[in-house]
Amino acid sequence: MDINKNDTGVVFIDPQNEVLSNKGRAWGAVGDSVTENKTVENMERIFKAAKENGFEVFISPHYFFPTDSGWKFNGPLERDEVQTHMLARSGRLSLDGFSGSGADWLERFKPYIEDGKTVVVSPHRVFGPQTNDLVLQLRKRRISKVILGGMLANLCVESHLRDLLEQGFEVIVAKDATAAPRHPRTRRLPPDTPSGATVIRRRSSTSRSSHTRCCRRTKS
Repeated sequence: MDINKNDTGVVFIDPQNEVLSNKGRAWGAVGDSVTENKTVENMERIFKAAKENGFEVFISPHYFFPTDSGWKFNGPLERDEVQTHMLARSGRLSLDGFSGSGADWLERFKPYIEDGKTVVVSPHRVFGPQTNDLVLQLRKRRISKVILGGMLANLCVESHLRDLLEQGFEVIVAKDATAAPRHPRTRRLPPDTPSGATVIRRRSSTSRSSHTRCCRRTKS
């Protein structure tokens, strides 16, 4: 992909305290991945490079409002987010309690997001951008190529990626500027694990005891 400031934009998903701060409600699930990937540091590097080189930056945030408690059905994650007040705002037109909350921007990102030039689009409501104006904002600026990053890699970032591709955009994901929960059945390989192997921790359904299996991956 040929990257230039005339037709390429940076899109960050959910650069918010809830998923990137060690005080956020999601930190227990994503903290190890964020730390290992240096997600925050790499997002900041992209922010800085984009601003210094004249690239447009777009933010697709995630919020829950008090009226969302009236939703009649939710997926498991949505239900948990509503119940724990994750990414909660006091109202669509109110910033009461917003500063420093889980829904607020990570503090070190504020100089880039609040510079009067970054485009903060309306919030996406579940995972993808179908419910906000991201695509409109990109097209109005003749942006046809997107550098994508943010949180969470396997949910909102992936959903934005798929929809943008369907909409005809060229998209690359900055893989070290995103993160996601680790699968609970996997762990890091011990130093003496054979090359090309993966370790899976499994729980027996009968004895409820844990054991570890080592599988060598082979090329097909």
